Amino acid sequence: LNSLPKTWLKLEGEQKVQSYAKYLTGLRLKYVTPLQVIKSHAKTKGSLWNTLPPKSMWRAMAGTLMAADRVAAVLEQPINDVVSAYRSPAYNRRCPGAKPRSWHMQNFALDLQFKASPSSVACAALYVRSKGAFQGGIGRYSDFTHIDTRGHNVDW
Repeated sequence: LNSLPKTWLKLEGEQKVQSYAKYLTGLRLKYVTPLQVIKSHAKTKGSLWNTLPPKSMWRAMAGTLMAADRVAAVLEQPINDVVSAYRSPAYNRRCPGAKPRSWHMQNFALDLQFKASPSSVACAALYVRSKGAFQGGIGRYSDFTHIDTRGHNVDW
């Protein structure tokens, strides 16, 4: 937790952050670390800090993280960066291009960067989804890939 911004840690509460880290560790992911997920929340837009998801939403991310872990396994490489995971509604409103009803606000979505190109990641995600590992969205952007577990398949 030492690499997290001190201001954000104070706002969130170290106990809550440690509790979320313990939950994420329990998922036993191989290609993404709890710290990578937590760091995606410790960001600002102007003077507004994003937050961890409310505890009631923690389980929502499990399926998406497991799907992302499977994609990483297919690519045979770890996730380089979790660009975005949960976004508080106020934070989401400040994200350029974010949808007003973004799946990030419900803790079902990840924006990920790998060493592989976003199109390679999207192809791997399509493969993993075709094998029944998840139902959700796969979005290819110029510098990251979006994966969510909304419950029905969409691509962009």
